[in-house]
Amino acid sequence: MNFLIRFIIFLLDPSGLVRRLLVRPAVQIGYNIYDDIKSRADEKVGSLKELVLRVGLVAFAVVLIIWIAVFMYVAFYYTYMPAISHTRPVHMQFKSCLDSATPCTFPHAHVSLTKKQQLLMVGQAYRVVVQIEMPETPQNLEFGMFMVCGEMRDNNALLRGQSCRSAMMRYRSPLIRAITTWVLSPLFVLGLKEEFQRVPVEIFANYLEERQHPITDVFVEIQSQKIQFYTVSLHIVADFTGLRYIMYNWPILSAVVAISTNLFFILVIFLLSWYHWSDTTWLHNLRKKYGRITETLQSKTSKAIASKSGFRDDEDLSFLDDKSNGSEIEEMGGSSDSRRSSKEELIGSKPRKDNEEQQLLLRRVQ
Repeated sequence: MNFLIRFIIFLLDPSGLVRRLLVRPAVQIGYNIYDDIKSRADEKVGSLKELVLRVGLVAFAVVLIIWIAVFMYVAFYYTYMPAISHTRPVHMQFKSCLDSATPCTFPHAHVSLTKKQQLLMVGQAYRVVVQIEMPETPQNLEFGMFMVCGEMRDNNALLRGQSCRSAMMRYRSPLIRAITTWVLSPLFVLGLKEEFQRVPVEIFANYLEERQHPITDVFVEIQSQKIQFYTVSLHIVADFTGLRYIMYNWPILSAVVAISTNLFFILVIFLLSWYHWSDTTWLHNLRKKYGRITETLQSKTSKAIASKSGFRDDEDLSFLDDKSNGSEIEEMGGSSDSRRSSKEELIGSKPRKDNEEQQLLLRRVQ
């Protein structure tokens, strides 16, 4: 019978059987495949986002660590390394004589180094050099040697150093001077070169700055009345030794070594801190300790407030914890109960006596 009914339904609606047997299973399989592909794609997208986020965090951490290492070296360099040299012009002064072309006094000058802050670094050795540009005139060539003196004074005008050094022009034979003049004559004619010599005079070879007496003024004097010069300048040059010498003469090598060392220590600190913060057991213990401390503080504050306000419930009830106090309370309770029972007996005995007296009076009356 069922077969006949199905056969009739198939004859009446053959497409329904096709939909049930072929179309619906195919659509269901298609939906399952689509859901599977979509879930895998979502997982891949989520993993890709997580990967990108992790790579970004790692790159940020690496850049931050490198920047910190470079910044530490630059800050150390500018705080540890002083200025290489300080140059000041020296304006010589003298009194001229009316009867001769030479000065009547020695050329001298006052050079002000600083007024607001300390110029030289404390503990660093400096070379103080006076450089004189002298023309190759016959007077200077015949002049010979001369003395250059210098004085270093602090902000209170106290003398902190004094020195005198001898100097003279470099000797060149007449033949060498003639050849040099002929070879460089085009430059001399065009004004690109002049006939003079720079004579450096080192006044102080190893001057050390003091913290309490910073140098602010330098006095220079040339002890000669026949000297001729174009310009005079004062040069204070740092004489580096040790680590400063290495950092100044090999800057790239020292920078690479210092930055690498900073990176190593920063990475060690970063890894130790990462390991320390990844283990959170110590944090839970710290929270428990903090909770205990807060509870004790709250209890102490509540007791203090209760004692001030007159309500000492905790203190009044605290004696109940002691065994001796409990026994005393029980004894007091027992004694009080006995007293109550005796009172009740006395109270009960009074009406009995009254009743007996009434009965005796009635018997006498009868």
